[in-house]
Formats: sequence, C-alpha cells, structure tokens
Amino acid sequence: MTLRPDLLTDAFRALSAQLGQDPLQVQGPGGNSSIKGGGVMWIKASGTELADAERSDIFVAVDREAAKAEATGAGDGTCKATVLDPAVTLRPSIETTFHAALDHTVIAHTHSVATLVHAISPEGRMALNDKLAGLPFVQVPYCKPGVPLTTQILSRATPETQVIVLQNHGLICCGASVQETSDLIAEVEKRLAMPERSISVDNALPAPDDGFTWAIESWLAVASADRATAGSYYPDHVVFLGPALPQADNATNPPAILRPGVGVLLRKAATASQKAMLKCLSDVLIRVPEDWSLAAIGPAAEADLLNWDAEKYRQALAARQ
Repeated sequence: MTLRPDLLTDAFRALSAQLGQDPLQVQGPGGNSSIKGGGVMWIKASGTELADAERSDIFVAVDREAAKAEATGAGDGTCKATVLDPAVTLRPSIETTFHAALDHTVIAHTHSVATLVHAISPEGRMALNDKLAGLPFVQVPYCKPGVPLTTQILSRATPETQVIVLQNHGLICCGASVQETSDLIAEVEKRLAMPERSISVDNALPAPDDGFTWAIESWLAVASADRATAGSYYPDHVVFLGPALPQADNATNPPAILRPGVGVLLRKAATASQKAMLKCLSDVLIRVPEDWSLAAIGPAAEADLLNWDAEKYRQALAARQ
C-alpha cells in the first residue's frame, strides 16, 4: 500500500494549523485531524501539535482498515501496528480508532472552549440541543479516550452524523472535504459562542512562593475558586495539570496551585502545555454562566488517565516542546 502523501494537501495542513494556533480551539498538543483516501489515513501523531502542521511532519500514515479493526477488538487499540512506514517512530494519535471508524474524508477533533463550556455542564448540555438544532449532531457521554470512546461514538452516530459533541471532552466535525469540515466548525463555534463574565479582582498580590510566579489566571482564586478546585472537567486538564487545581504543594510537584482568595501560583518550570491548559481552564470558567452547575469527570476517570501509558507517552513528548 502506498503512503499517499498527496492527501496532505495545503488546505488540510492549513486548517490543522489554524485550529492548533487558536487557544479557543486547541491547547498545546491536544486535538487531532485526519484525512483519508484509498485505504490510507493520515492522522496527527501523538504528542505533536496541530499548530505545527504547516512547518513540521506531524502526521502519520496508517492502514485505515487495520485501524478500523482495532476499534472493534483487533490489536491493542493503540494503532501502532497500523503505521504504514516502518521508519516512522512517532505513534498515531490515541484517538486514531474513531477517525478510522467514521466514514468521512476529513475529520477534525478540537477541545473547543465554546463546546467545553456547554459539555461540562448539565444545563449546558441541554442548551446544546436547541443551539445545534438542524445540524446532524449527537452528544456522547464522557468515556476514556481511545477504543472505549470510539465504542461510545459508534453506538450513537449514524452515517449522516457530522457533528459530535463529546461531553467533558470536546468537539468532532466531519466532512467530505476540508472546506466542508471547516465550515461546520465555524457554524458550531458561532452557535455555541458564550461571552466572558465580567470579573473584577484586586491585582495586588503578595510575593510568590520560591520557584513560583503568580499566573495571569489568578482571577480563578478570587472569583471561581470553588469550581476550579472541585474536580477535573476534561481529560487534558488531568494529563497536564493533574486532578483539579490543588490548594497546596505536594509530592507530585503540581505545576499550578490555587490559593483561595489570593491567586494561582504557577511553577517556574511549568511546560508550555501546562501553561496552555491553565489558560484553557480560565477561558472555560470565565464563560460558564453562574447559574449553571458543573459535572467533573470524577476520581476514577482521573486515575485511569494518570495511569495510562498512552498519556504518559504524550506527556513526555509534549514536555520537549
């Protein structure tokens, strides 16, 4: 089987880069995109960044049928064995199975802030049904990324489904072309856009602890401390920041610590991915209406992510960025 590098068109790379460079769509190494043709699927490699799609080789070619088979029990679900070029050392995205299983040419999966605002809240999920009415969309309950999530998606999506809202996770948009997928993303973003709440905080902060600085997102400690420390609302928060936001330093050396009523301490050694995820939390919580409740993924789901080899691999690659 040929690798079909012709599938990696300028338009596909441009859309991928555009999404990756917009922190309201994708944060750090999160999100992924794919394009199919003739039994080959190119997909973003785990730990790479969509933002680099036009300047680096971040995509991996896989045997689409073999990856589809892993979605239904063949192989170990990582799709490492489906990579077509044996010289490639990068792993395909941990979400390769749903890209392969969905019969659309171009798929983009983002961690859209506008989507997350709705997808982490029971009230927001209800509002989605009205806001996305008329689009071929479904909502999928939270599930661990990888094969379990793919199974959930396939149990709810039909061949006509093009917009998939992943509760406590993000957005998937599918199309027959780059333009169709791009247009769907724009439409969903327009319908789900939420204004930032007006927040007024005192910027006077004490000297930070040794090894830390005060984060720009310190407003969280004054105006949203309960929500920021109540739990983790989506997978990448857990992967890069740890469960919720801790209120004190501990043996895990958390990159960010929330001091209620004061501010958020950011470790000076924090990686770009960790900083991006703290910004994401701020971007999400400043848009969640005060009268909406929030639903965290819970300790069991957090433990699954923290002990998962696939996420440890992604963390290690992201730390080099």
